Amino acid sequence: MARQYDDDEHPKLIILRFYKLSSQMDCGKPIYYTNIDPELGFPQKDYEENYCSQVYPVTLSWKDCSVFSLPKRNLFCFLNKEDEPPKQILTNVSGVIKPGRLTAVMGASGAGKSTLMNMLTFRNRGSLVIQGDIKVNGVTMEKDKMANLSAYVQQDDVFIGTMTVREHLVFRAILKMDGRTPKAEKLQRVEEVIQQLGLTKCADTMIGIPGKKKGISGGELRRLSFASELLTNPPLMFCDEVTSGLDSFMAQSVIQSLKTMVHTGHTIMCTVHQPSSEVFELFDEIILMAEGKIAFSGPVSHAIDFFKSVGHPCPVNYNPVNHFILTLAIVPGYETECKGRVEKLCEFYDSSSASKRIDHFDVTMDPYERRMSQKLLEESLHSISSSGPSYFQQLSCVMWRSWITNIREPMLVKIKFIQTILFALFMGLVYLKTSNDYNQEDIMNINGVIFLLIISFTYNNLFPVLNVFPKEIPVFLREHGAGLYRVDVYYFSKMAVEIPFLVINSTMVIAIVYWMSGLVHDLNAFINATIISILAAASSSSFGYAISAASPSVTIALSLGPLLMTPFLLFGGYFLNNGSVPDYFLWVKYSSWFLYSNELMITNQWNGVRHINCDDDNSTVCIHTGKEIIHSLNYNEDNFCFDLVMLSTIILTYRILAFLILLVKAKLSKC
Repeated sequence: MARQYDDDEHPKLIILRFYKLSSQMDCGKPIYYTNIDPELGFPQKDYEENYCSQVYPVTLSWKDCSVFSLPKRNLFCFLNKEDEPPKQILTNVSGVIKPGRLTAVMGASGAGKSTLMNMLTFRNRGSLVIQGDIKVNGVTMEKDKMANLSAYVQQDDVFIGTMTVREHLVFRAILKMDGRTPKAEKLQRVEEVIQQLGLTKCADTMIGIPGKKKGISGGELRRLSFASELLTNPPLMFCDEVTSGLDSFMAQSVIQSLKTMVHTGHTIMCTVHQPSSEVFELFDEIILMAEGKIAFSGPVSHAIDFFKSVGHPCPVNYNPVNHFILTLAIVPGYETECKGRVEKLCEFYDSSSASKRIDHFDVTMDPYERRMSQKLLEESLHSISSSGPSYFQQLSCVMWRSWITNIREPMLVKIKFIQTILFALFMGLVYLKTSNDYNQEDIMNINGVIFLLIISFTYNNLFPVLNVFPKEIPVFLREHGAGLYRVDVYYFSKMAVEIPFLVINSTMVIAIVYWMSGLVHDLNAFINATIISILAAASSSSFGYAISAASPSVTIALSLGPLLMTPFLLFGGYFLNNGSVPDYFLWVKYSSWFLYSNELMITNQWNGVRHINCDDDNSTVCIHTGKEIIHSLNYNEDNFCFDLVMLSTIILTYRILAFLILLVKAKLSKC
């Protein structure tokens, strides 16, 4: 049996001290060490099976960091203020976060908490100018390294509400974990995370959609956010406003979950907005910020003594957090007095021994321990920076989620199909005609039902897709930013899942209306009409995709859809003769899928009709053949193939445009 080393035998090995801490917290089974690393001289690890912590301990430090915000520039140069200096947001901030210690960043609104988080995570930096060093285990961090090493739990919980908790975690595990890991191991990891964060009871419950579908509670949502990032077991975690919107009980439950993760080896930094005293007691260390500076950083037990030493003792039976934040807040009308107090506190902290220890953290770090820490960091980065899932794995997984989302959306499946059948039956009864014995009145009726069919295909397929991207764009940008899948994977999966619904819906309508309304009883003509109907539906759907991708909200998309569709409808050949379109609107005419669809349907219907009954006593001009109808509308039966090509071109153009818009949004979101 391998020898078990005690912490006292290797005082310089922080890895041993760390695992001793884990075992003291009843984390799992003890660790046994077998042989000595020839380069560094520390034991190589040999874990017992199912040991709960396989996270390398990392220490995050930053020193003398300042952040400046560049002034915004207007498109018109003369509106820009000359020599406008950048605004300083953070001023010479330094700090250290160690493993096994749950650290909270607190402060009043505008203190710089979010900016500090963005600086350390290399996210949402935009036009910020950042100075200073950010290191992990003594190694200077870059954006890619930090992304591989850390996880960022954002303030807003954004999920696909029709997925269950387990389905969401399975989706994340397949796309986020190493692509070479067997699926069985990924599913096992999902179950471990569910159990670790107390999500067992709600594992098969839908996440829910606010205001539409009831789902899991707010506390469970927050724990699900942690679970989503915990699948890859990242050693470093950032959590933004973890208790926002939660009651005191739920907030305590969420922080307790973070405390559990700290005990299993993670280094966690979180921002918290004025927690309760019970929640405050769960933190090991706090960082208090004010006016972009550090007012205090250290163990929770030292904070009260620090404020007392500078003349701001905490009242008896009073929540310390409230006292700290009120002391550091800038009260309107008393700005000068408050800023003077904050400046005094920050200066006192800068001259304290706690601040000196942080400033000299790298200098006082033992060289042996530094080399070992860097070695562990390299191993951690190597184990995390593994190959992701293949393109096919991404596509199949995202398609699986899109399919589940669609079939669980009642407006898209059940209600829409019932609505489609009822509407088709209603149209068939209104234009009911069982024979192809046409007279002069039938010309108007047949042309009317054809154009009404095209309009119905447009409305049935345009409006449902208008809310697709505005509703899912926050989820898409967050998941794409996390590297789960590519933009084209997401887009192609949406189209692939949409096609069956589009084809079935269009075929159902044309199959009912075609034979009830007296359209020419010919199988080839019916097949042509079905193909034309599907192309018309796909054209309107593609147009909707472009509007949906470009719109920032569902409301704007629903407003733009009918507005932009109306010109194409007017030049479709029913409300205005095809030969009467003004020259300056020809570009709208030739961009209209109504025009090509109507010409195809009219040609398909009337081209083979040789005789139309005419009442000699009627004073109106009689039309005797179908070709006369086609020519009266300024259509040409020789344009059949051209119209098919133009419809296909419209479909491709709008779909490519929608993809490019999504691609640009994805690129901008990473800036």
